[in-house]
Amino acid sequence: MEKIEFTPELNEEPVEFFIVEQTMIAGVTYLLVTDQEEGDAQALILKDVSGDGEEKSTYAIVSEEKELQAVAGVFENMLDDIKFEKDE
Repeated sequence: MEKIEFTPELNEEPVEFFIVEQTMIAGVTYLLVTDQEEGDAQALILKDVSGDGEEKSTYAIVSEEKELQAVAGVFENMLDDIKFEKDE
């Protein structure tokens, strides 16, 4: 499984995630990533927020509820064995 290195804005330490799936919605690329390669894992949806012409992609965690639910629904439809549970 391919990995991506993500550096949160508030933290200088990069974090590695495993890319589970990728999709494009309305011209925006989204990645479904997990912290573990196998089994139950924490998952995040990352959104490509790179500007046109940038060499390196920049991703942000999708946190807006309506967008998160819509994109999570797309990933659930793409992957039969994936079911998201929201952390409270």
